[in-house]
Amino acid sequence: MKYFHYAIFHKNNMIKQIPDFLYNLLLKQYGEELTDKIIDGYSLKRPITLRANTLKTNIQNIKDIFDSLGFTYKEVSWYKDALVMENVSEEQIKDLEIYKNGEIYLQSLSSMIPPIILSPKEDENILDMAAAPGGKTTQMLALSQNKAFITACEKNKIRAERLQYNLNKQGSNRVNVMIKDARQLDNFFSFDKILLDAPCSGSGTVSIFDKKLETTFTEDLVNRSTKVQSELLKKAITLLKSGHEMIYSTCSILSKENEEILQKFIDMKKIEIFPIDTSIFSDAILLPVSIEGTLCICPTKLYEGFFVARIKKI
Repeated sequence: MKYFHYAIFHKNNMIKQIPDFLYNLLLKQYGEELTDKIIDGYSLKRPITLRANTLKTNIQNIKDIFDSLGFTYKEVSWYKDALVMENVSEEQIKDLEIYKNGEIYLQSLSSMIPPIILSPKEDENILDMAAAPGGKTTQMLALSQNKAFITACEKNKIRAERLQYNLNKQGSNRVNVMIKDARQLDNFFSFDKILLDAPCSGSGTVSIFDKKLETTFTEDLVNRSTKVQSELLKKAITLLKSGHEMIYSTCSILSKENEEILQKFIDMKKIEIFPIDTSIFSDAILLPVSIEGTLCICPTKLYEGFFVARIKKI
């Protein structure tokens, strides 16, 4: 079948294109005005964002180094260890010793949100179900002051090796890496908290300048993603201790991969939603959600599109 694009014409005569089926899904879910805003977000180049790895350093040390180099940055209101860089390239950052030795970690602001909401604590036994490349894993350990116990699953051997490399580089020595599909974990495991940053279509991170979009973003990808997401969430609920909480997140803004996945388990009375205080993320544009208390971020100059839900096992 021929692959089609939907083109939107703007006042500046730019033509912005996304797949027909994605446009139709967005239009049905969000309406024309918000769909245009989302597609605008697909066309923006985001600044470099990073966090200080507090397993090795602190944010003031990092700021002092950037100040000495003449690098300018902005602070992030909801995360004191994160910075938005203003006048520097990714290559310049990667040339720095603080990058090479793991004192800083390049990470999108949106992807920093799930660990913040999960709020890992000392001695908690935490499962990271789809951990590679390890950004959220090391962030969770840092947030617990290196005192949580984390099991990190990655089914792909090469990605698991990359995960272990990043963990070593970041000084994350309280993480047990399992080269295993989290859906296949034995049910005798039991966890205090779970992070399920589920594999998804990436509809929140689409770029209209991606020349491979035609072959990489497909209806089949969305359908396969929803199947895996549902299976992973089912397993997560089984492994989570009753009355405890977990995070379900994706870099998708499609309800098919977010609210519709959750709603099945809410209807079965397996889980309930802990409302997220969305006022914390005041500089993000929030998209409407069909499950109150969940968070969906619109792709913008600063943020990737992202969905987060805080869940309690009944």
